[in-house]
Amino acid sequence: MSAIILDEAIVHYEALGRGRPIVFLHGWVGSWRYWIASMQVASTSFRAYALDLFGYGDTTHDPSRYSLEKQAALLTGFLDEMGIGKIAVVGHGLGALVGFYFAAQQPGSVDRILAVNCPLDFNSVNARLKTATAAELVDWLSSRTPEAATALSDASKSDPRAVAASMSSFQADSLFQQFRAADVPCLLVYGQNDQSILVPPIENAGSLAHHMHQINLEDSGHFPMIDETAKFNRLLTDFLALDSGISPRELQLTEEWKRRVR
Repeated sequence: MSAIILDEAIVHYEALGRGRPIVFLHGWVGSWRYWIASMQVASTSFRAYALDLFGYGDTTHDPSRYSLEKQAALLTGFLDEMGIGKIAVVGHGLGALVGFYFAAQQPGSVDRILAVNCPLDFNSVNARLKTATAAELVDWLSSRTPEAATALSDASKSDPRAVAASMSSFQADSLFQQFRAADVPCLLVYGQNDQSILVPPIENAGSLAHHMHQINLEDSGHFPMIDETAKFNRLLTDFLALDSGISPRELQLTEEWKRRVR
């Protein structure tokens, strides 16, 4: 276990590999732990970091730090403390929103973002996600396989107030519009069977900005990195292999990643 102290708070993280930095940010259910398989894949070419956000896992539980602004400040402080420059971000749910907030404030610090099962507006969030306990969310959203149980074993450590606070700040801001204006390449990935958010119809993907693209995984729910690990990690690898500044729509042009995982 690795940890640093930021503003008198403990921030837990894990790291693998060498190369350009990539940061994995977990969602409303679980911790850094469910990124392990993706970190292992990314670490062949990248220095992969996974953080526990405030209120989750082994990072400090402090309600004054649970807004999206403070969670993004955690990322800023972590990068500054570790001497890390421009990063790629892979965020899931809450982690994607934190990545959006960070990129909107510091677009020059983010090379690209892969946003997994991220609501694009507050009304897309199922009310149950806002109010259920961690145990109820795991039972509702996970595949209940032994692999999922292991990956989500830290869910019981989550502070439910962290969910509520992030939802409040998400409701108050036009976050996606702010991020969109930052012009950071972004791939939106959704598990088609996610019950916690309203998945944007793939037919609407053409209306996204030129630097954004959407792919739906038909056999995944809320946790594509667990439900379809090989397919998700193949997509992650190909997204990371794009040259800096290239739109993820290039993945759509070839559909090469889909052929490789059939």
